[in-house]
Amino acid sequence: MVTTEQAAELASTTRVTINAWIAKGRAIGLTQTRRGFRLPKWQFEPALWDVIPELAQALGTSEGWALLSFLETPLGSLNGRTPRQAIEQGDTARVLALALAEGT
Repeated sequence: MVTTEQAAELASTTRVTINAWIAKGRAIGLTQTRRGFRLPKWQFEPALWDVIPELAQALGTSEGWALLSFLETPLGSLNGRTPRQAIEQGDTARVLALALAEGT
């Protein structure tokens, strides 16, 4: 997990932009009891970065904990893999179809 400042460095942008991306579902930001967000560092990897906004749209939420829960929960329809693992293994279309079905 990284702070918004660290995420800004990873994405070569500003903390303000990271916060806007979180609000729009472009990035997964997890609310903390203290001020600010924590972000899973792995979402900035190329295989996942382009999928996050599509996933948020398919699920109908930009809420970080909901997105993280979907991505990290093993699914029988993915042979026990998590959606994150499936995306990293090139099965993005299947994950987005499952997200769309769950979001409706």
